[in-house]
Amino acid sequence: MKLYYCKYPEGRQNFGDALNVWLWEQLLDGILDDDPSSVFVGIGTLLNDALPTRTSNAKQRIIFSTGAGYEKQALSLDESYHIYCLRGPISAQILGVDPGLAITDGALLLRKVIDLNPLPKKYKFSYMPHYDFAGDGWQNACDQQGFGYISPAWDLTQVITSIRETEVLICEAMHGAIVADALRVPWIPAKTHPAILALKWQDWCASVGLEYHPQALGYLYQPRSSQGGWAKGDASTSVVDWVVSPAKQVRDWWRQRKAGQELSELANRATPCLSSDVCLERLTTRLEEALERFKQDYRQGKFQG
Repeated sequence: MKLYYCKYPEGRQNFGDALNVWLWEQLLDGILDDDPSSVFVGIGTLLNDALPTRTSNAKQRIIFSTGAGYEKQALSLDESYHIYCLRGPISAQILGVDPGLAITDGALLLRKVIDLNPLPKKYKFSYMPHYDFAGDGWQNACDQQGFGYISPAWDLTQVITSIRETEVLICEAMHGAIVADALRVPWIPAKTHPAILALKWQDWCASVGLEYHPQALGYLYQPRSSQGGWAKGDASTSVVDWVVSPAKQVRDWWRQRKAGQELSELANRATPCLSSDVCLERLTTRLEEALERFKQDYRQGKFQG
């Protein structure tokens, strides 16, 4: 059974998608391999009309805590799909399935594989942008304010540790919020660009008894040499561009200063979110039960042939 998730080009990774390999290889030891005739579809907004083509060799498709969204149309289910749980109630509604299948995002199960003892805090606030908008510009903006910066393109363990070392996480990256909530770190949702898919946030937030009300932040253009995510500077590579580069450096500095000030104002005005301990424990138990049902079905040969 092959693990299916959103993969990026060699040398790149996005935290939410990278959680799949790290988490499921620990929880599904002895089940996952490279056989594409059956696939395990886990964390991510993957349930859409592109999934059948992207898993075209699969005769059996296991859906576990996945979300619906993106692409052109909703996913049409057939007998190859075995849904054990979904990310939230909106996904269940889109697919037209039993609302009871809506539990929460599977990243919550990281609570079962890491040490939950709190780490010393390094930052009062940290900011984690969406992967598409991460870059050195935000790093500099955070540095100016004494905030921590967390890139979703970093190594997974570095991201998790950095979240644990902050008191409050401001995040545009949804899995930053999901993991923060799982680790009992209060979080504030932010939004810098209309491309951020509200539906997936609303889906997950509903699953943990919260509402999605993102705080607005201005979009920050990244400097030419920015590293991290897909973010690119808006400068050209002409000879003229190189001549005026000092001016562009000054421009970048002012942009970053303004972004940092907005981030600081957001931190001062917004009320952090956190699901209740009771809700978290209940959802963790439900995910564990759903995972055990899948394992039992696998051991009984339900997905063979």
